[in-house]
Amino acid sequence: MKKTSSYPNDWREVTLADLVDITHGFPFKGEFINDKPQGDILLTPRNFTIGGGFKSNKFKYYSGSFPEEYILSDGDLIVSMTDLSKQSDTLGYPAILPVNQGSHRYLHNQRIGKIHIKDPSLETRYIYYVMCGHEYRSEVLASSTGTAIKHTSPSRIKKFRFRLAPPPEQRAISYILGTLDDKIESNRRMNETLEAMAQAIFKDWFIDFAPVKAKMAGHEPYLSPELWELFPNSLDEEGKPAGWEICMVRDCFTLTMGQSPPSETYNENGDGLPFFQGSTDFGFRYPKNRKYCTDPSRIAEKNYTLVSVRAPVGDINKALGKCCIGRGVAALCHKSGNSSYTYYSTWRIQQKLREYEDTGTVFGSINKKQFETLSILQPSANIIVAFESLICPIDDYIRKNFMENLTLTQTRDLILPKLLSGEIRISDFEKILEAIV
Repeated sequence: MKKTSSYPNDWREVTLADLVDITHGFPFKGEFINDKPQGDILLTPRNFTIGGGFKSNKFKYYSGSFPEEYILSDGDLIVSMTDLSKQSDTLGYPAILPVNQGSHRYLHNQRIGKIHIKDPSLETRYIYYVMCGHEYRSEVLASSTGTAIKHTSPSRIKKFRFRLAPPPEQRAISYILGTLDDKIESNRRMNETLEAMAQAIFKDWFIDFAPVKAKMAGHEPYLSPELWELFPNSLDEEGKPAGWEICMVRDCFTLTMGQSPPSETYNENGDGLPFFQGSTDFGFRYPKNRKYCTDPSRIAEKNYTLVSVRAPVGDINKALGKCCIGRGVAALCHKSGNSSYTYYSTWRIQQKLREYEDTGTVFGSINKKQFETLSILQPSANIIVAFESLICPIDDYIRKNFMENLTLTQTRDLILPKLLSGEIRISDFEKILEAIV
């Protein structure tokens, strides 16, 4: 903790143990855990984001019985006490459970701590931001145990000592940072909706063949006349639209398999190109730039589709800009150059890619020959162009929201330590809010 003299006089020194209790989750039985949406959502450390926050993907599900007290509620504050990655990226970070829109309940797993606020006048979100801070994070890492997999505990977490702002400033700090996080979350949800729309159009045209089947049934057109005219009037003997072909990936796409440069060319200072060794930094649509390389061996261009080819096989992202790809990543682009069509087509073959997850002696992988010989449906060129023209504006808006979130996140991370240290006081509240909203 910083020297107490640097804090405002009315901020009192406390430990987390003075303010909260933390309880372990339940040891759910592995035989009832699965990846399919059957049962309830079993939270794991993978549902925490780097820096703090909740990740609404890569869910595990549980279909067995368990004590009812291990059902979590919307707004619960939780903390990751085990990190499954070698980098310990999410160890000790908190998350606030969002409103659950589905029928699956959140379950309190043993690797997760549930935080109980002792004083109801204490701002839950303020404690959340304290636990997102650098000083807290440093202490958690310093006291963690384990080698390949790091662990912490309620007792270690609760030892963290800091200066607690008075209630009015707690509310102001929570509101300022919360305003940023709410906008980030709003953009994220909008992006999920936009991508779902684009996926639905792709499925309608290229998987369900709905326009072709509607023509065959004599239904009224539900697309514009110029689009409707592009689709064939029949299916061939193989059940695909007449004139469309089944080809191999190598016939329709340019495939670049990654190659790892020497480790001495890696850095985290922003020198060189963003570097992705595998899918560790993959996020929604775009990966996070964390590592860089000054001497790249294999390069993916902006908007190329990135595919994880080593455990896990089949994770998909899109290159935000020119980047270096290591041996765990491949880059894909349709030979027409249409990047949106490439991206959604790759999702279509994801299941075929996933089949290689269980191959190999140590971990799953797919090599270039195996990838190139995967089969994929090739529509007529004019329909690919029409899809690109329709979907590209949607993808551009997703990119815009993503870039805005990068700026908002940087702003939040910049002012968070200043707010928690009292360097920015409540008297500056209106001025800060006007600058960031």
